[in-house]
Amino acid sequence: MQFSGVIVVVTGASQGIGKEIALQFAREGAHVCALARNQIDLDGLVEKIKATGGHASAHAVDVTKAVSIRATINEIGQRYAHIDILVHAVGGFKRLLPVTEITEIEWDEVLNVNLKSVFLCTQAVVPWMKIRPSGRIILLGSIAGVSPNPHAKSYLPYGAAKAGVLGYTKHLAKELGGFGITVNAVSPGTTATERVMQIRSENDLQQLAAANPLNHRIEPSDSAAAVLFLASPQAKGITGVNLNVNAGSVML
Repeated sequence: MQFSGVIVVVTGASQGIGKEIALQFAREGAHVCALARNQIDLDGLVEKIKATGGHASAHAVDVTKAVSIRATINEIGQRYAHIDILVHAVGGFKRLLPVTEITEIEWDEVLNVNLKSVFLCTQAVVPWMKIRPSGRIILLGSIAGVSPNPHAKSYLPYGAAKAGVLGYTKHLAKELGGFGITVNAVSPGTTATERVMQIRSENDLQQLAAANPLNHRIEPSDSAAAVLFLASPQAKGITGVNLNVNAGSVML
């Protein structure tokens, strides 16, 4: 129960890695403010957390809209008088295309979801973190932001956006260090989430697992564990880093 009484905001909490992060924080005693667009999925998550004695609230919001995310974060901040941790787990893409077939609309959509949302969410939460000198911001990057996956097809807009997230992490870490706020990234490799299973087959995931040094199929719980470590008191001296969770697929 190392996060007992801690207020944690998790975006992208309705599915995949974000959902697993929310569940693990709740198990460790945090009050989880779960953000995503799908109210039904959020309500199901909150019910699951409360059924096991945890504490959570659901907040349906589009994190690519500045007015909406600012209002939601301010509502949470006013309710609890502060926010301790932000985990931004929103991201993804819907299909794989070569550069010549990517439309301007699709480029903008992927950059908005994966990069613009990072700026809007962190900008909204920072004033509520400055109230206490121990804030934690953890952003979900990706192996795609570090390097193209050597064992699978890559998607250019997603890679560009996630590379931006990793650069943003370092700059924000420098800016907020004086307030006692750490800013770090966790970059999963291809993970067996619902969304990924719609793009890549089970055979693809098995081949990826066989190709990495650990012969390990990466699960949402792997990245969630890394996030909880970076949010913990044990990581108080770590900021501006990117923690790769990819079973050694890319080592940089």
